[in-house]
Amino acid sequence: MQSRIIILLLIGVMTLSSVSCGIFKNLKNAKTASSQNQKSSKDDIKPYDKVITKDAKTDEGLFAVHKLKDDYYFEIPDTLFDREMLMVTRIAKTASGLGFGGGKQNEQVLRWSKKGDKVYLKVVSYEVYANDSLPVHEAVKNSNFEPILYGFDVEAYKKDSIHNNTVINATKLFEEDVKAIGLQQSRRRNYKVSRLDKSRSYIDTIRSYPENIEIRHVKTYNASNPPSNSSTSSMSLMFSNSMVLLPEEPMQRRYFDQRVGWFTSSQTDYGLDVQESKTVRYLDRWRLEVKDEDVEKFKRGELVEPKEPIVYYIDRATPKKWRKYIKQGIEDWQVAFEEAGFKNAIIAKEPPTKEEDPDWSPEDVRYSVVRYLASPIPNANGPHVSDPRSGEILESDINWYHNVMTLLRNWFFVQTAAINPEARGVEFKDEIMGRLIRFVSAHEVGHTLGLPHNMGSSVAYKVEDLRDPEFTKKYGTAPSIMDYARFNYIAQPGDGDVSLMPDVGPYDKHAIKWGYKPIIGKSGKDEKPVLDQWILEKADDPKYRFGSQQIGGVIDPSSQTEDLGDDSMKASEYGIENLKRIVPNLIIWTSEKGKNYEDLEDLYGQVVGQYRRYMGHVTANIGGVYEYYKTYDQAGAVYQHVPRDKQVRAMAFLHEQLFETPQWMLDEVIFNKIQFDGYLEQLRNLQERTLDDLLDFGRFARMMENEELNDDAYTALEMMQDLREGLFKELKNGSEISRPRRNLQRSYITRMHELMTEEQSPIPSRYRSYINRSSIEVENSDIRPLVRGELKILKGDLQRGLRRTRDTMTRYHIEDAIERIDNILNPNQ
Repeated sequence: MQSRIIILLLIGVMTLSSVSCGIFKNLKNAKTASSQNQKSSKDDIKPYDKVITKDAKTDEGLFAVHKLKDDYYFEIPDTLFDREMLMVTRIAKTASGLGFGGGKQNEQVLRWSKKGDKVYLKVVSYEVYANDSLPVHEAVKNSNFEPILYGFDVEAYKKDSIHNNTVINATKLFEEDVKAIGLQQSRRRNYKVSRLDKSRSYIDTIRSYPENIEIRHVKTYNASNPPSNSSTSSMSLMFSNSMVLLPEEPMQRRYFDQRVGWFTSSQTDYGLDVQESKTVRYLDRWRLEVKDEDVEKFKRGELVEPKEPIVYYIDRATPKKWRKYIKQGIEDWQVAFEEAGFKNAIIAKEPPTKEEDPDWSPEDVRYSVVRYLASPIPNANGPHVSDPRSGEILESDINWYHNVMTLLRNWFFVQTAAINPEARGVEFKDEIMGRLIRFVSAHEVGHTLGLPHNMGSSVAYKVEDLRDPEFTKKYGTAPSIMDYARFNYIAQPGDGDVSLMPDVGPYDKHAIKWGYKPIIGKSGKDEKPVLDQWILEKADDPKYRFGSQQIGGVIDPSSQTEDLGDDSMKASEYGIENLKRIVPNLIIWTSEKGKNYEDLEDLYGQVVGQYRRYMGHVTANIGGVYEYYKTYDQAGAVYQHVPRDKQVRAMAFLHEQLFETPQWMLDEVIFNKIQFDGYLEQLRNLQERTLDDLLDFGRFARMMENEELNDDAYTALEMMQDLREGLFKELKNGSEISRPRRNLQRSYITRMHELMTEEQSPIPSRYRSYINRSSIEVENSDIRPLVRGELKILKGDLQRGLRRTRDTMTRYHIEDAIERIDNILNPNQ
């Protein structure tokens, strides 16, 4: 038995040895195979001169870009791996109906990272942050892992005493549909994009500059709902990707305060000593610093030149006769920077000629350029590129579209022609158009300096002051050129030589000082007491107030676009008086032998549009709420309802100027030149638009809350009674109701029906962050009882009016109105 066990054990050992030998043999084979695979992988990395051959066209810059046939190779120095770069994606050339060239699609921080023989392009987020010296930094880092946008094989290395570079083939990054550097997801949904058509997509150019790489590539997307050329079921766009090297040392931040309007960057900082995560916002601004040798002069209050001024170049494509005006608009901001302690802080230059510098390019991030674009778009805009870590503006290009001159002509004509002979005509003298170009140039430069629109500026001046030549020469027509206070429509014939437009004004100087003046020796956080004091010094002066632009409807009537003066009703009355002077002269001021009436039609449309603006300015006062940004150390309310008397005056104005048919607009001589029909519908649409705006759910909500808070409120009931009595005043004496008035009354009944049956439409989630609107649950509010009660009263008035009238069409109209109201009140009968 014992010998049998020994034999079995020996067999087991032999078997085990046999198996072990098999395992070791397999492991040895696996190592050999792995070694061979690694060797094969290494063999794929070719010598530098086998990849970048003599046929390559090389563009030196941030890193060398080599073009071989249709392939583009990036040669990245090791010093640039893990450095942060900002990728800005814009549409360079757009499909018809899809915005305009220059529109930003995306902006993200990237870093090139190398691991073994692979290179990865990673997306870096600065949305959340904690200082790397804090324990929480590790948690933030672990919850903010950088996604990889694209991976590349190393094609070759270049190593010598000077260079230590890695070569990759970057072609596919821009040939494939990498969504982060192409069309926005929202636009893909809107146009029902299914996929990228590679056969109709290609790289146009890749150029390298000392601090940036510029890529242009054409993408064609198959789309079932394209914005234009629907027969192709596709759309083609040219994208511009700017990859900008960020400064190794970020600029010191200056923290945002809503009392001074500013474009900002932001991040959630988990490293603050507070009991919650907090979003901090800091200004987007240029790096303006005092030279070391000038610090003492600066402290003494002497003006000093900055280390690096802000320089704008005028595009070579800009017509020569307009260049000086654009340059003047840029340098108009010198006076504001003097408030910040700097002289020669902002400079306009002509670019070098091609002969002087053949390599100069407006795409080079070292140059900020006013780009002149041959486009029918009547617009200009001033985007900028900023470092998300600090807010430092790195570069800005102002897009100047040729047809902005058409926009300027229309504004200047309709707002000043009544008092200004230079504005009477369809084409202005060069010096007049030049002055208007200078105005727009200064406005757009303000955006590139970091300033948003200040729509609360223009109400600082009294309406009557805008008719005073001495006042307007000293202060302009608004305290800020960043308001949409275009031209002086208030001034009347006989007022004298009043100013017609704003300049860089008191608010602009205050804002530039607050945002740019260095506070020597203070950190970003330690600056706050000084910055607060600068605000408080001006807090009681309306010239220095900031009012934000309202999107989706006007709640604050003192912060509107296109308005002037402190009283909408008085300002609009003056404006309408001037429109009444313009209309009879439209044919004379637009006439030219051999020309058709296209300009007459266009400028009559401008009159209607300006008139509509006045109605909007006035309507906003009813149920309006003023917003004044304040902090705890300032007295008074942030939100204040518009006083009762102003709301009552606004309602009276609408009845007098709009709901009572504006006969002065109905000029038969003009109509028989520009249209075969339509003026009645045009008038009805204009009145209906204001009526719908007035009977808005949000306006009801604000008025009802005001009733609860204030004994002297203009109530929703009073507003509805005043509206009904004014719209149907003919019923009291049985007088004939004219056709325009019949149309208006039917529009009122239609709107009342909507108030009885509709709910307030929701704001799409993607717009909620910047659309400000009063909300109300209509079904459970007083709105429908109020509407029902008004309709019952109106029905009784109509029945009494029916017995009084002797006009057949008026009788038919009243009978129809009664039936419509019955259908609203008793929909199931």
